[in-house]
Amino acid sequence: MDWQEKLNQEGLRVTHPRRVVISVLEQSGTPLSPQAIHRRSLEAKEEIGLVSVYRTLDLLTELGLVRRVHGQNECQCYVLASPGHYHHLVCQHCGSAVEFSGMEDLSSLLAPIELETGFTINEHLLQFSGVCPECQRRTGYHDQE
Repeated sequence: MDWQEKLNQEGLRVTHPRRVVISVLEQSGTPLSPQAIHRRSLEAKEEIGLVSVYRTLDLLTELGLVRRVHGQNECQCYVLASPGHYHHLVCQHCGSAVEFSGMEDLSSLLAPIELETGFTINEHLLQFSGVCPECQRRTGYHDQE
């Protein structure tokens, strides 16, 4: 199901800010902060306000259409989400992000945490950072180790 179908299914309209935010994220190979999304929308001559960007990102996150990730410099950035449970790898050099499928059974990791803390874990966010294959080739990363 594409994002427009998801909005329609939820009884929501395809508004100009929603279309612009999705378009900017589709064109980006890296996670973007709300400010970067706003800046890129203005560069594309698509007039939407920063408040609209934040509201749109909140809604799209709630609907599972985008995901929050930690970017290189900004704490909270956004990427388009694939259906299902995924996590992200973010390159420390170029900032590119890729998804990898979520491990459905994290009980061996979660159970000891719950036991130690007394928490019941309902959801999680898992993200790794490293160096992507392109940056490894470009910088000779493995040769430096």
